[in-house]
Amino acid sequence: MKILLNTLYVTTPNAYLSLDGENVAVSNGEEILGRVPLHNLSGIITFGYAGASPALMGKCAGYGIEITFLTQRGRFLSHVVGEVNGNVLLRKEQYRISDDKKRSAEYAKYFLIGKIYNSRWVLERTIRDHELRIEVEPLKAASNLLKNNIEKIKKCKNLDEMRGIEGESASVYFRVFDKMILQQKEDFCFTVRSKRPPLDNVNALLSFVYTLLAHDVSAALSSVGLDPYVGFMHRDRPGRISLALDLMEELRSVLADRFVLTLINKRQIKGGGFSQNESGAVVMDDETRKIVLSSWQSRKQEIIKHPFTDEKVQWGLVPHIQAQLLARCIRGDMDAYPAFLWK
Repeated sequence: MKILLNTLYVTTPNAYLSLDGENVAVSNGEEILGRVPLHNLSGIITFGYAGASPALMGKCAGYGIEITFLTQRGRFLSHVVGEVNGNVLLRKEQYRISDDKKRSAEYAKYFLIGKIYNSRWVLERTIRDHELRIEVEPLKAASNLLKNNIEKIKKCKNLDEMRGIEGESASVYFRVFDKMILQQKEDFCFTVRSKRPPLDNVNALLSFVYTLLAHDVSAALSSVGLDPYVGFMHRDRPGRISLALDLMEELRSVLADRFVLTLINKRQIKGGGFSQNESGAVVMDDETRKIVLSSWQSRKQEIIKHPFTDEKVQWGLVPHIQAQLLARCIRGDMDAYPAFLWK
């Protein structure tokens, strides 16, 4: 079993990363902000433009530590990865599946069943835990529609039809998302999903956490030898980690959305930590970003029982387990990909 190591998040805008022996050194001008041993890290995510030294990038590549560069707002810029692990035959089969829309649809079906199933579970969990505090009927109606759409997905044979059902399901789910926000409604009111740019505090949080989840899923796919850029449901687009976006679909609601709702409902973050710039985009301040990153690391350490393997694992290992299962399926060791169906 893979050991869940830490991800180093660097939020200082002008921080520069360099190699200091077997440590990553974070500096701001002449000032050393800190040193972290490389053997404690599985990844580095830096929010800024100053960059990293070639020596550090080379060392991280050799150790399998992925470095991801994001803007201050969390938009992906680039990442540095080392030698791809795994058998070349696995990746060649992945490419063949991607080129065949019929075979791609078989994999997409399981990703979407997982996504809709888990979205429905989040609604049902809210009804169960907060029945006396919420409007139950809208959530029940949405849950029933999602249940019907799971059955529709099972019968689908082509990607376009699946995307239509997925789009409808996402619309139904986000239509009642605001009803799951139980605290701080004056600062965290959700009406519609807005991505580029996020137009309110909740969307800013969702987009930021989705970026973190995409990084984790991309690193997991690379670790088992799959190419995160070649997807089955998300088609090829330069610079897009299409397979990572495929695989993270089943984890969005159950891991990322629930995490965002927890931050708000437990008052771990405040509305004052957000601001709107001239373009209308809502952004987090540095202190709020640090709270989100610290809480995300803590969430990834929580223990759950994996619904397929029946093993107790940390949340942060779920992307790695799903990547391993997907690789086994592509190699032909399994008849079908077992989506992560949270119970």
